[in-house]
Amino acid sequence: MSSKDDVVKHTVHTLVFRSLKRTYDMFVAEQGFMPEKDELSYKLKLAIKARDQYGPVLHMPLEDVKVKKHAPDAVIHPVMGALDPASERASSKLVPGKTVEDPEPTPDNQLAVLPSPQEQAKALIKKAPTLPKPKWHPPWKLFRVISGHLGWVRCIAVDPTNEWFCTGSSDRTIKIWELATGKLKLSLTGHISAVRGMVVSPRQPYLFSCGEDKMVKCWDLEQNKAIRHYHGHLSGVYSIDLHPTIDILATCGRDATARIWDMRTKACIHTLSGHSNTVADVKCQAAEPQVITGSHDGTIKLWDLAAGKCRATLTNHKKSVRSLVFHPKLYSFASASPDNVKLWKCPDGVFWQNLSGHNAIINSLAVNADNVLVSAADNGSMYLWDWTSGYNFQKLQAAVQPGSLDSEAGIYAVQFDMSGSRLITAEADKTVKIYKEDDTATEESHPVIWKKSLNTKKTY
Repeated sequence: MSSKDDVVKHTVHTLVFRSLKRTYDMFVAEQGFMPEKDELSYKLKLAIKARDQYGPVLHMPLEDVKVKKHAPDAVIHPVMGALDPASERASSKLVPGKTVEDPEPTPDNQLAVLPSPQEQAKALIKKAPTLPKPKWHPPWKLFRVISGHLGWVRCIAVDPTNEWFCTGSSDRTIKIWELATGKLKLSLTGHISAVRGMVVSPRQPYLFSCGEDKMVKCWDLEQNKAIRHYHGHLSGVYSIDLHPTIDILATCGRDATARIWDMRTKACIHTLSGHSNTVADVKCQAAEPQVITGSHDGTIKLWDLAAGKCRATLTNHKKSVRSLVFHPKLYSFASASPDNVKLWKCPDGVFWQNLSGHNAIINSLAVNADNVLVSAADNGSMYLWDWTSGYNFQKLQAAVQPGSLDSEAGIYAVQFDMSGSRLITAEADKTVKIYKEDDTATEESHPVIWKKSLNTKKTY
């Protein structure tokens, strides 16, 4: 008989069921029963847990019990595991192989008497959050009205030396004005559609502008002509900003992207995509996050500039975010939407507080070093806030130029000069208005009427 005949042949059905039985016997048979208790392991676990949780009071001497009987109303307990000298001697005897010298009685190792349970309960009651009382700010008043543009004035940029400022308009021109007198110094032409954003370089004699013609231009202010163009945006470019320490500029627009450009080589370093709608504003700072964007999709994105990726997305706003601003001194920023103005903490965009009440389409924000935040809206209203407390200390309504329609009382851009003492607005009645603080106002004539409200802490 051959060896092949010795093997008993089984059907596949039998083999499968035999395999299943073995598996069942191995894994399932005792599943309903707890494993046998290992006394040694259990005692070891309890000893480790007791030492970890109750180490300082595990070997409490009996003297404490006698003291407790004499003082029933007080709870006596060693502070941070420090015992009195008698207790130290008692506890040291319980630890084999360890001797502790008697310490001198000092206030640190005496027994501390804690308050009674009633007093402890009072201390545990959570106090309602209190808001800081707003600092008094003088009201602002209209100081000068400048005419000259033939279309809506859409953007403002102030010279770092504070000698002049420039405005961009729907009439496709950029005009440079003397800040002290309001006189026109220069007009730059070259854009073929509305100019929507401008920024002046603090390190080079350059002015950067962008517009609805998809163009991003670099103007040399020594030659008064455009010397560079940055090509790449697929639609209108709505905002532009310069990085304060690196020679790069950031632009954003209707193609739902923000782009980072090398100032000299004109190369597009990063295309920051992720928004699902028009990116209305972009801002840069030296610290993290170095770039933030606000979009009509209702989100704010904080970007990692080195990686070119989004590090956080803030979704608290319900409506379009049209403007962003960094505080010049505090490590925080503000965002504006028709529902609320919100303040955030850097670097992670932690929500700080809500400034509600400006119920309009807010086109622009500005803040100075004195913590005066200005929000300007499409209906010509301008609200002035105290940054730290969120108190709205003044409401202004822009008066339209004689001969203009009341519907043209819209403010498209607002910015402080470098000193923070002049407020420049760009408006739909084709004028530029300059505001200043009212020198005659006092705390008695314009008191702070402040009601404590907790609405500022609402996240949405």
